[in-house]
Amino acid sequence: MIPIVTPAEMRRHDAESPVPVEVLVERAGAAVARAALAMLDGAYGRHVVVVAGPGFNGADGRVAARRLAARGARVRVIDAADAAGTTMRDVDLVVDAAFGTGLRDSWSAPRAPGARVLAVDIPSGVDGLTGAGGPGVARADQTVTLAALKPGLLLHPGRELSGEVSVADIGLEMVGVRSHLVQADDVAGWLPHQDPTTHKWRRGVRVVAGSPSMAGAADLCTRAAMRAGAGMVHLSHPERTASTPGPTEVVAVPVSGPEWIGEVLADLARFASMVIGPGMGRSAELDRASVELIATADLPLVVDGDALGALGDASSGPAQVLTQRRAATVLTPHDGEVVRLTGSAPGADRFATARDLARSLGAIVVLKGPTTIVAEPEGATLAVTAPDARLATAGTGDVLAGIIAAMLAGGQDPFHAAAAGVWIHGASAALGPRMGLVAGDLIDRIPQVWSNLMDADGST
Repeated sequence: MIPIVTPAEMRRHDAESPVPVEVLVERAGAAVARAALAMLDGAYGRHVVVVAGPGFNGADGRVAARRLAARGARVRVIDAADAAGTTMRDVDLVVDAAFGTGLRDSWSAPRAPGARVLAVDIPSGVDGLTGAGGPGVARADQTVTLAALKPGLLLHPGRELSGEVSVADIGLEMVGVRSHLVQADDVAGWLPHQDPTTHKWRRGVRVVAGSPSMAGAADLCTRAAMRAGAGMVHLSHPERTASTPGPTEVVAVPVSGPEWIGEVLADLARFASMVIGPGMGRSAELDRASVELIATADLPLVVDGDALGALGDASSGPAQVLTQRRAATVLTPHDGEVVRLTGSAPGADRFATARDLARSLGAIVVLKGPTTIVAEPEGATLAVTAPDARLATAGTGDVLAGIIAAMLAGGQDPFHAAAAGVWIHGASAALGPRMGLVAGDLIDRIPQVWSNLMDADGST
């Protein structure tokens, strides 16, 4: 995992480091120079402009300028105050070392038509905490960030404005980091062990989802769970009958009447995890039943879709409902469902939003978005970046709920299970077409993602 620190946390690490500032600046400048040389494909005769601010970011840029000049580049260092809003001609590369995460005001970057841009730490003008950026920000082709990622590099529009991001190790010991970016190697290490003597009921998933008008949501969820490793999946909805067509491998278990919750609970001991909510529909009676089932189901539970709405509208409040649970709970809200759960929209600092929600509800929260934040009640967060907008289509959230449930059924730590599910979800999208991908396409690609991860981990 790659550490992620806020600008304030980064300043604290800098201040507490036993390594002299001058040494850190020299290392940072060297890393920037190496990145610049790679972008230029050699330095001799190339025209480089370094826009240098007054702080450490500017100092890093000046070290890079010295090193590039020593390699034969024609380097010009311009003070950030003099460069703002200007136009520069015949430039091959602009090194943005103006302010990084230290900018407190708006910024109008210089324009250099045809030049590539290398940002130091983060493009100047992008908020290092939230990713917000004004119209004056110059989009970087590449960003060299120092010691750790910053949230603003992962949250839009900062993520798009930063280009290709690399993390330079400058010798800072990153202790006590609460947030990390999930990588393929991490997910490979979290996959459940494939015991050759296992049987289908060790990884059983119970799904309460779908409705006569939203049967597809349940089908997507259950099929995803099967493809993601569930050995057995049972599906119920109080208004959906066994004759309703569904996935071939999924067992439809009809339940009905006012006591249908008891029918579900009576059989739960056979299962390793459960999903409630995708396409389930909303009514006063159904909401009441959903809340009761959430409170009493004694196994790891994914609460998604309409069940999140029911939970948010619970008369006692969602926190009071969830405190009754003994097993792990994973909530998968998008921004609108956060409003239902809390009464307010997510803040600009999405890491803080996810962390606060997880702590207040005592649950693992999967705050969905282009960068999805997975938070656990003790304050740790894991970030997973989606490849692009391919997941912005109907039904992909139902697929995600099924994948996470399968990860839980495999016996993973619930926090890692949720993050692994999100990563597999995004990796499946990355294997699909750039346009025209639909939710069902993801499901068919999950086994290939699994195979790739198992090969990387050396599993058989």
